[in-house]
Amino acid sequence: MSNNTFEDNVPASTGRPIPDVTVKITDNGALLVKGPNVMLGYWGNPEATRAMFNDDGWLNTGDTARLDNEGRIYITGRLKEIIVLSNGEKVPPVDMGAAILRDPFFEQVMVIGEGRPYLSVLVVLNKDLWTKVAAEHGLDTASALSTRLPQAEQLVLERINAQIRQFPGYAQIRRVAIATTPWTVDNGLLTPTLKLKRAKVLEQHRADYDKLYAGH
Repeated sequence: MSNNTFEDNVPASTGRPIPDVTVKITDNGALLVKGPNVMLGYWGNPEATRAMFNDDGWLNTGDTARLDNEGRIYITGRLKEIIVLSNGEKVPPVDMGAAILRDPFFEQVMVIGEGRPYLSVLVVLNKDLWTKVAAEHGLDTASALSTRLPQAEQLVLERINAQIRQFPGYAQIRRVAIATTPWTVDNGLLTPTLKLKRAKVLEQHRADYDKLYAGH
C-alpha cells in the first residue's frame, strides 16, 4: 500500500502510497484505501466483506493514521471494533466479549451481527463445565449433536445474558452457536498475539452464521 524509498525515507512513517493507490483519512482518523492491489471481498462471505468496505468501495484498514504535508502515512493506532446493526445502533463486540468471558463457562467468544437486526455470538465452551451443566439438564454430551439442541442454546444464552445486563437492550444477544473446536494460532483463527481473526472465524463458521440469521 505504501513504502519508504532510499530517496525519501522517513522511518517514523510507512511512506507514501505506491503508484495507483489512493488513501484518505476519515473524520475519526480511520485509514481508508483504494487501488488495484485491494481485494474485492471475501469469497462467499458478504458479512465479512461488509465489515471491511464502505458504500463507496473504500477498504477500511482498521488502522488510525495521519498524513503529513508530503502525503506520507503515519500509523497512530487501531480502530476499536464496532458492530453497526441494521437499525444503525452501534455496539462494541470486544467489550461485550470481555463481559461474557467473566463467566469461566466460556473459553472464547465472538459477538457478531454487522448489518443484521440483532446480535448473535459464536462461543467455545469450557468442556468440563459444559459437561457438568449439560448433565444437570439431561443433555447427553457424548452426542455430537448435544450442542446443537435448542435446550443447549437456551442454557448458553442465559449464561451470556447474565453477564451483559449492563449493556443497552438493543445490545442483548438473541442467538448463539457453539463451536466444538477451539480457535488457535495453529488452525489460523488467532493471530500470534492471540487476537481473533474475525473474518477467518466467520469463514470457518459460515453454516452456523447462515442458521443464526436465516430469514433475516
